[in-house]
Order: sequence, then C-alpha cells, then structure tokens
Amino acid sequence: MAEVLLFHHALGPNAGLDAFADELRQAGHTVHTPDLFEGRTFGSIEDGVGYAREVGWDEIMARGERAAEALSNELVYGGFSLGVVPAQKLAQTRPGAAGALFFSSCLPVSEFGAWPAGVPVQIHGADADPYFMDEGDVDAARELVDTADDAELFLYPGDQHYFADSSLPSYDADATRLLTDRVLAFLARIG
Repeated sequence: MAEVLLFHHALGPNAGLDAFADELRQAGHTVHTPDLFEGRTFGSIEDGVGYAREVGWDEIMARGERAAEALSNELVYGGFSLGVVPAQKLAQTRPGAAGALFFSSCLPVSEFGAWPAGVPVQIHGADADPYFMDEGDVDAARELVDTADDAELFLYPGDQHYFADSSLPSYDADATRLLTDRVLAFLARIG
C-alpha cells in the first residue's frame, strides 16, 4: 500500500479533504493531511491565497517540507490547488518520491528543476475551471505529460475549481467518483 502526504487547498483543512483522505485510507493506504495554515480556514480562494501571500510562499513550502521530515522518503505527494505548490516541490526535490497527485493545479516543472525520472504523476482538473484552464495550470500539466516518463492529465466536465471537495456546494459527485477511481488505481500500481 502507498503512503500519501496530501496538502489542502486555499480554504484550509476541511471535512472534504478528510473525506477524500478517508476514502484512500479505506483502500488500505496511509494518508497524512498536515495543516499548512496553522489552524486557519477561509471562506474564499482569494482569502486563503491572501493568507498564503501574507505568510509567504517560501513559508508555505517550508511547512510542507517540515510535514514530510518525519515521514518516509517513498511518499506519494498530493495536493489540492494551493496544496499542489508544496506537493510538487517535494515530488521534484525530495529524493525517493513514489509518485504525485495534483488536483486543480500544476506548476511549470521548471519552477523546481526537472521532473525526476521514474516518478509517476496524475493531474486532475475541470475542463472549464477558470483557475486551471486560464491561469497556465493546464499548460504546465500538458508540458509535464509531454516530458515525464509516466504522467497523465485527466479533465472533467465542469467549471468548479473545488469539484472534488464533498463539503462544498461546488462538489461534483460523478466527477469525484471517477477521479477517486483513477487515484485508487494509481496508488494500487505504486503501492
């Protein structure tokens, strides 16, 4: 079974993240869900991103690195939206990564150097999500798919950024079921 370090989105840790992590746990995987916001939660993407900017992206990434320190190097690094930032950095820079799962976000690989050989990755996003489609994330994801040994991009119909968060009105149960099935198959292959 795989061990996953899963980072939350800009609203902070919430019941939707816990529910997704629990689904992975029920399949036998170990999932860690650290709090990058030190107990803070937000009602909008803008407020959460504003907090991250105030604290500093370097500090957000450092919090992610500290969360990984006590864990095995053979982790699958995952993140939802803002959480992709530390997940992608760790997947690209911490030796021994077992894989990566990026939800609703992807940075250019050049942000953290090259993509490590042999590290599989899945990127999931909504095909009309303005954050994912219009801000460069889908382009970064396509570049990653074109250059990595084992990379997949999955697009789901819809315009909601947090479509996989069951605690929010933007939740899309059908898309999330398909996403979860793909993630579980990915983890089964790795673990």
